[in-house]
Amino acid sequence: MQILISNNTAKPIYEQITSQIKNAIMSGELKSGDPLPSMRALAKDLHISVITTQKAYEDLQRNGFIESAAGKGTFVSAQNKDFILEEQMRLAEEKLQEAAEIGRSNGISLEKLSELLAMFYESE
Repeated sequence: MQILISNNTAKPIYEQITSQIKNAIMSGELKSGDPLPSMRALAKDLHISVITTQKAYEDLQRNGFIESAAGKGTFVSAQNKDFILEEQMRLAEEKLQEAAEIGRSNGISLEKLSELLAMFYESE
């Protein structure tokens, strides 16, 4: 797993780390039980503060993506399918909310937006 940090975004560094690790877990790149680098090792690799990596790991742990065991390290949590589906639904809702706002503010009908969604859904 490779984490890339961008200075050209308003997104804080810890959120960039959090979202990239979440995406790796959700996509299956990282699997249940896979070890993650220590906070210090990750901070050193990314040339950032340990406090920043700590904040990212705390976020991931609070949301059930990772777990830490004293003296053993940090690992990807055992994920259940319901949790993964719920997280994916939340992401889809955010994108659909954004599409609805764009549609409303630009006079695009709900029917047209629905057609577009159906077209994109069926095209893959």
